[in-house]
Amino acid sequence: QVQLVESGGGLVQPGGSLRLSCAASERTFSRRAMGWFRQAPGKEREFVAGTSWNGGNTYFTDSVKGRFTISRDNAKNTVYLQMNNLKPEDTAVYYCAAAPGLFSVPFDRRQYSDWGQGTQVTVSS
Repeated sequence: QVQLVESGGGLVQPGGSLRLSCAASERTFSRRAMGWFRQAPGKEREFVAGTSWNGGNTYFTDSVKGRFTISRDNAKNTVYLQMNNLKPEDTAVYYCAAAPGLFSVPFDRRQYSDWGQGTQVTVSS
């Protein structure tokens, strides 16, 4: 089981940017696809972005396409979520999660076995 720790959340004004980081505890991270999810108050946890093991394939939910990018540095056991042009509706707790395999990036949160503790992102003026 890999341990994941998110960081980089905070309060930002609409139109601003944040970069979230997710650090993994072990090198097996490099052999797993990764996903970012978010959960707003009163809502279900939803898929935001994902990347295959080498960053060659990336996926985004429609509401963040063109604004968010996902990347990873396997040498540092870290995956990033760059969030630009943030909107109030992006406010949520953001979680990273490790998928079971190399290439498949499930959109269903139930297919992820390892999760971080989450980091709060608040977009407000």
